[in-house]
Amino acid sequence: MDDALDLLLGTYPSWSRFVVRLALGVVFVAHGGQKLFGWFGGQGLRATAQTFQRYLRIPPAATTFAVLVEFLGGVAMIVGFLSRPAAVGLIVIMLVAIAKVHRPHGFFLASQPGQSNGWEFNFVLIAMALSVLIGGAGALSIDALLRPYGVE
Repeated sequence: MDDALDLLLGTYPSWSRFVVRLALGVVFVAHGGQKLFGWFGGQGLRATAQTFQRYLRIPPAATTFAVLVEFLGGVAMIVGFLSRPAAVGLIVIMLVAIAKVHRPHGFFLASQPGQSNGWEFNFVLIAMALSVLIGGAGALSIDALLRPYGVE
């Protein structure tokens, strides 16, 4: 049981992982909030589900699940609770986004108006989530309060 809890919650109080986790969480709460609630100029869940179904052929139930993973995964990153499972969910979301949307447009973000973004940003988010998955939530996290490894 201790090994399972260590895999799930264990972390060193690393400040660098805290910074990565916080930035990752802010990005996913913002983007998930656009899709879920219509925050920051987003469409909200109903319009997002319709758009994903029409253009990406993703069923509404799968869209709802993905949007919840994105938003709640971002919240989990910000507070540092169950950060490793959240990181897995966010990585999967980004891999699907690359496969369904960004891959055909190459690596780089759009450099001209009207161009579509490549998968560069998704790649960076995946790397950040991998950092949390490998090393845990870091300092100032609920995970560290529940299952600290020690000092790094």
